[in-house]
Amino acid sequence: MTLTRRSFSRSLAWGASSLALTGNAFAEATAALKQAAELPSLDSLARAKGVRFGSTLGSLGRRSRFHDTPYRELTARECSVLVPENETKWPQIQPDPHKPLDFAAADEMFAWAKAREMVIRGHCLLWMDSRWLPQWIRQYDFGAQPRAGVEKLLTGHVRSTCTHFGRTVESWDVVNEAVVRETGELHENLLSPHLASIDQIELMFRLAREHAPHAQLVYNDFMDWGADNEKHRSGVLKLLAELKRRGAPVQALGVQAHIGVYDYPLKPNPQRAREWRRFLDEAMAMDLDILVTEFDVNDKALPADIKERDAGVAAFAKDWLDTTLDVPRLNRFLCWGLADPHSWLQEFQPRADGLAKRCCPYDGQLQAKPLRGAIADALRAMPARPAR
Repeated sequence: MTLTRRSFSRSLAWGASSLALTGNAFAEATAALKQAAELPSLDSLARAKGVRFGSTLGSLGRRSRFHDTPYRELTARECSVLVPENETKWPQIQPDPHKPLDFAAADEMFAWAKAREMVIRGHCLLWMDSRWLPQWIRQYDFGAQPRAGVEKLLTGHVRSTCTHFGRTVESWDVVNEAVVRETGELHENLLSPHLASIDQIELMFRLAREHAPHAQLVYNDFMDWGADNEKHRSGVLKLLAELKRRGAPVQALGVQAHIGVYDYPLKPNPQRAREWRRFLDEAMAMDLDILVTEFDVNDKALPADIKERDAGVAAFAKDWLDTTLDVPRLNRFLCWGLADPHSWLQEFQPRADGLAKRCCPYDGQLQAKPLRGAIADALRAMPARPAR
C-alpha cells in the first residue's frame, strides 16, 4: 500500500463506515454466510492449483474486523492464510520504549487462526518511511556511535518480535515500501543519517534470518502495472538485485496489488499486461517467489450504477489476475479485506459522487459480488504448481 494511503491513526479511527451487525443486520449476514457456504471456498479453488488464499484481519479500535463475528467467520470459510493489518507492526508492538512490548492483540488473533489451522503471515518488521516508524524514535538517543546505536535498536526489535512469535509466523514482510513511487529511489528515514537505507534493509533481512530461521523472508511493495509506475517497478528490481548482490537472504517479492480503475470506459491494454509479466519474470529470475499480499480494486472512475460498477471492477480485476496468477512461482494470494465496509479504500481517494467504494469480493451484507466470481474464475484458470 502506498505511503500516503494508510496510517494507524486512520485505521483506529474508522468507525463511521464500520459494518455494524446487530439485530436484523446480524441475521442477514448469517444468512449470507450460509449462502456463501454453498460455493467452493476461494481457498479450496486455490489449493487445487497449489496456491493458498487468504486475507487480512484487524482487531484494533472501534472498527475491529476480528471482533465482527460474521465477518470473521467469512474469513475463516474463505481463507487458509491470515495476515494482521496492524497488530505486528513496530509502532503497535512498542508504542513506548520504556514499557514492555505489547503482543496481546496479535496473540489473540493468531490463537484463533491457529485453531482453524490457518497459515499466518507477519506484516511488517520495518516500514521504511519515517511516518510509520515508532514516533519515539524522533527523540531517541543513538549514543556516541550512532550507527552502532541504530544497529542495536533494529537488532533488539527484530529479535524480540521474531522470538515472541516463533514458528507461528510462516512468512515475514521484513521490509515494507522502501522505494519512492515517483523516483524509484530508496526512501530515507529517521535512521538514514546514521545507517544508509540500503544498509538498513540488508541488516533487517540478515536479522530476520537469524531470529526467524524457518520463515520465508519477503520484500513487500505496492507496484502497479500502469505506465506511471515504471520508475517504481525499476526501483524495486534495482533494490532486489542489490540485496542479492550483497548476499542478503531475501526470498520473495510481495506484490501488494492495490489495483485501480482510474479511466473509464475500460479499454484492453495488452502492452500493459506484457510489461507487468516482464517485471514479474525479472523478479523470479533472481530466484524469488512471488506473493500477492494485499489485493483490492479501487473503483474511483467507474459509474455510480452498482451493476455497471461491479461488472467493471470484475473485468479489470480478471485481466490483472489472469496475467499475475499465471506466473509459476506464485504460491500465496491474499486480499486486503473481504467486504467493502471494512476496506481502507473507503477513505483513500474518495469518489467524486461520495458513494462508498465496491472494492472487495463481498458487499456490506456479506453477499458475494462479481469480483468474487472473477477471483474464483482466475483461480480455476491458473496453471497448477507444486503446493507449498
